[in-house]
Amino acid sequence: MNKIISLLLSLTIVITSGCASSSASSTDKTVKSGGKDKVVEDLSVYRPKYSTSEETTTTARIEPKNHVNDKVAMLMDTVASVNKNIKYAQGYRILAYNGSERQTVMNLRKSIARRVPEVKDYLTYNQPNFRLKVGDFFNRVEAQQVLNQLSDLIPNAQIVQDQINIK
Repeated sequence: MNKIISLLLSLTIVITSGCASSSASSTDKTVKSGGKDKVVEDLSVYRPKYSTSEETTTTARIEPKNHVNDKVAMLMDTVASVNKNIKYAQGYRILAYNGSERQTVMNLRKSIARRVPEVKDYLTYNQPNFRLKVGDFFNRVEAQQVLNQLSDLIPNAQIVQDQINIK
C-alpha cells in the first residue's frame, strides 16, 4: 500500500513540474496585451547574417557561344506560314432558330442583321428543318455578349459549340 501511495505521489510531482511555466530568457520581452501579460521572444539572435560585399556584384558578363537565333527565327516563320493556311477552329455560335418555317427564319435573319450587322449569320437547310446560327466566337464570353444584345429578339436562343471560320 505504501508503494502505491509513493508511486502516485512521485507521479503527481512529475506531472505538475512538467506543466510549470518556463522562465523568460534575457532576449524575451513582456508585453501587455488586452490586460494580460504576453511573452514575446526575440528571434533575431538566431537568424543568419549575410555580408554584402562588393565582390559578388561585379561579376563578368558571360557571352553565349552557340547562337540559335537564326534557327529559331526560321522555325517561327514556318509555324507562321502554316498558321496562315488554317481557316477553321473550334469555337462558339449562337443557335438562333431551329424549325421548319421558312418565312419565320428569313424574317429573323433580317432582324438580326439589322441589330448586329458586324456578326455573320449561317443559314442551313437539312430537310425539313432550317437552322440559323449567328457569329464566329472564339470563347463563350464573346458569344454571351452578342446573345445579350439579341435576347429580346430571340429569347430561346442558346450558345453552341461549332467549327468557326477564322478571318
